[in-house]
Amino acid sequence: MSIEVKVPTLGESVSEATVGQWLKKPGETVALDEPIVSLETDKVAVEVPAPAAGVMGALVANEGDTVSVGALLALIEDSIAAAGNQQPAPRTEAPVAPASDTMPKDVGTGGDAAVLSPAVRRAVLEYGIDPSSVKGTGKDGRLTKEDVAAAAQAKQATPAPAVAAPVAAAVAAAPVAGRNEERVKMTRMRQTIAKRLKSAQETAAMLTTFNDVDMGAVMEARAKYKDVFEKKHGVKLGLMSFFAKASVLALKDIPSVNAQMQGDEIVYFDYVDISVAVSAPNGLVVPVVRNVDKLSFADIEKAIADYGKKARDGSLTMEDMKGGTFTISNGGVFGGLMSTPIINPPQSAVLGLHRIEDRPVVRNGEIVVRPMMYIALSYDHRIIDGREAVTALKTIKEAIEDPTRLLIDL
Repeated sequence: MSIEVKVPTLGESVSEATVGQWLKKPGETVALDEPIVSLETDKVAVEVPAPAAGVMGALVANEGDTVSVGALLALIEDSIAAAGNQQPAPRTEAPVAPASDTMPKDVGTGGDAAVLSPAVRRAVLEYGIDPSSVKGTGKDGRLTKEDVAAAAQAKQATPAPAVAAPVAAAVAAAPVAGRNEERVKMTRMRQTIAKRLKSAQETAAMLTTFNDVDMGAVMEARAKYKDVFEKKHGVKLGLMSFFAKASVLALKDIPSVNAQMQGDEIVYFDYVDISVAVSAPNGLVVPVVRNVDKLSFADIEKAIADYGKKARDGSLTMEDMKGGTFTISNGGVFGGLMSTPIINPPQSAVLGLHRIEDRPVVRNGEIVVRPMMYIALSYDHRIIDGREAVTALKTIKEAIEDPTRLLIDL
């Protein structure tokens, strides 16, 4: 009995996907709910589990195919029936070519190349000469090694024929040995990322404002409480929770930074859902930490850690990616010093974080070395004025430099 494997429901407004990779091949045994194929949608990769145990049967869809929800992907055969129907493959022996097959036929000299003397055979192989194209001067018209050497010398002396310009250009453009090219089709997720980011540039009146932050106070707090925090909450105390909480202060003070354009209206949100940019194997994804304004530091760190794990093992869902009113992107984990992050549509602003490095700064009239970070806020100038953007970023800076503000809502 055959059991059909079909494309499952992929989420709201998602009607098709691309077959990414078959995790099981025909003939392999599969267990109930074992992943057998990965599907790539616009936002996430989804693994399709086996609806029953058995033996993998025919694959109806190939890797790279576009499939719709409900389409047939493969068949799973009953394990007992499949085992009974399997026939051992006939054993075949690879034919062994005779030694003379390595030498071309000596048609021009009246016989098989196998009749050539050992010395002539060595000369033919050494010079790369077709013996059928050389007239022999030996007994009965047979080839001598001198005939082969003379043919090779004549071949080298013959000028190359003139080549037309287009052909010459093609030859010149031929790849050099050791310089290879590989063409790989873009995944559906990568295509969607490219379209959305380009659309953001073309649609939004995007500007970026910068500031720098003294990270000393946050780093001291982390060093002092990180062990106690992890022991109590089971998660490490990172930087993202500080910046998420600082962003909440800024978004509450400057509502336009937490707003979106919808047609000819501006929608203001009284909640803060922060999209956290996470690097996944298939590309950048932005799962959403919801109601950040109501979460504790531990809640935020747990949510981010969970999303990071799900991004690495490909288990993010459409619901994880849905919504978001503001985005934080931390390029500092890769060593970035400064960048202009791109807005995540339909949001109107994104905060970019960067690496921390010791730099000389002036404090109380003296030059001191402090752990500094550049931060950037890219925003849609259609609904956010420059004054509002600068003020929002300054609020984030002040909250990070004096974390007490985060506790007393300043």
